Amino acid sequence: MWIRATLAYRASFAMTAVGNFAATALDFVALLLMFSRIDVLGGFTLPEVALLYGLSGTAMNLADLLMGSMDRLGSRIRDGSLDTLLLRPVPVFAQLAADRFALRRLGGIVQAALVLGWALVHVDVAWSAGRVLMVPVMVLTGTAIFGAVFTAGAAFQFWAQDAAEVQNSFTYGGKAMLQYPPTVFAQDLVRGVVFIVPLAFVNWVPALWLLGRPEPLGLPWWVAFLGPAVAALLCTVAGLLWRRALTAYRSTGS
Repeated sequence: MWIRATLAYRASFAMTAVGNFAATALDFVALLLMFSRIDVLGGFTLPEVALLYGLSGTAMNLADLLMGSMDRLGSRIRDGSLDTLLLRPVPVFAQLAADRFALRRLGGIVQAALVLGWALVHVDVAWSAGRVLMVPVMVLTGTAIFGAVFTAGAAFQFWAQDAAEVQNSFTYGGKAMLQYPPTVFAQDLVRGVVFIVPLAFVNWVPALWLLGRPEPLGLPWWVAFLGPAVAALLCTVAGLLWRRALTAYRSTGS
């Protein structure tokens, strides 16, 4: 329904999609400006940083397209409109994810994918079948990880009710952090996004293996292949949190 409504005004959709493309491109313009003054950032060249940027941006924007509307849950709980979703013979999760589905977010996906494509052409990698396969695996894994974070953040809003910004700090904030090499951050922060909220498996950990670079925490090489398992674990935990939160809901004012 929302896609049909969006495409009913195609000029408006085109302008908003281009605007989304341009807005997300500003982050990469900032990187280009930075590299106009330096040759490496934390030991990483521009194509290598662009690879990190493209991977995190594509994964996060895909998750945002599919589940970005989940951050409206808090306002629905406060005004009681969530109750109407409970009456429909459709899963509440699916209704919230599809609510005001923003097709304009395709602009951000295209922008990040273009940067990723440029980086793959220019990055210095000895390509093999395993390394080629790792690229789509990272995109899908990253999308699942960010989707799990969106779900867990939505579940938290059943109790906090006004925690959309807390959720955004891990989703949009996590994307912004993962655009830069892990070597520019303190090791305690890197440990946090590896072992506590494992956003590092979106791109940092597998991309270091792809580039043939040492892992800053000294982890074994095979950790780079744990991304799908980490994503599956996070999705399972997020699903259980969502189920627990939904069954604990007692309508507005409770």
